[in-house]
Amino acid sequence: MRVIRKYANRRLYDTQQSRYVTLEDLRRLILDEEPFRVEDAKSGEDLTRTILLSIIIEQESADSDAEVFSNDLLAQLIRVYDMSSPLPLARYLEQGTEIMMEQQKRMQDQWQQAIRHTPMEFMRELAEENMRFWQKTMNQAPPTGKNDSDDMGQSDKSHSDQSPNTRAHKDKRDDDKSS
Repeated sequence: MRVIRKYANRRLYDTQQSRYVTLEDLRRLILDEEPFRVEDAKSGEDLTRTILLSIIIEQESADSDAEVFSNDLLAQLIRVYDMSSPLPLARYLEQGTEIMMEQQKRMQDQWQQAIRHTPMEFMRELAEENMRFWQKTMNQAPPTGKNDSDDMGQSDKSHSDQSPNTRAHKDKRDDDKSS
């Protein structure tokens, strides 16, 4: 894990790269998912949380359109600290934010995939998908020729099961209809 030291003059020093860094540099590390720890140069105390809060404050101040924390939300968070038995808010917020980020990434991936394809490419893929569907459907249906022959066999069989008088009477009705 990368170690960042904070000196009394409020400067941050990246021990891995041997150079001073800014909060913006640390923000980029976060975006790149590079873990780091900020510690006090003298005492070794972990200051990571304080620095992360500073980065959030800087982000909130820099772009009012990208504001995440409204005044009302901040006031509610302050009230949570004053509760006799505080809510397990940190875990809830972590899980909710993680789910939101995953959904956002999935949506961006789907948009990129949609944009990557031209309308003709999309239509071709749709046609291929429809063709696969119909082929699958046709392969699952029973053969139609077999059912037709079974029906014919049934009608012949039922005709042969009739008595000679019934057959003669039916044949006579058929002759009358055709005349």
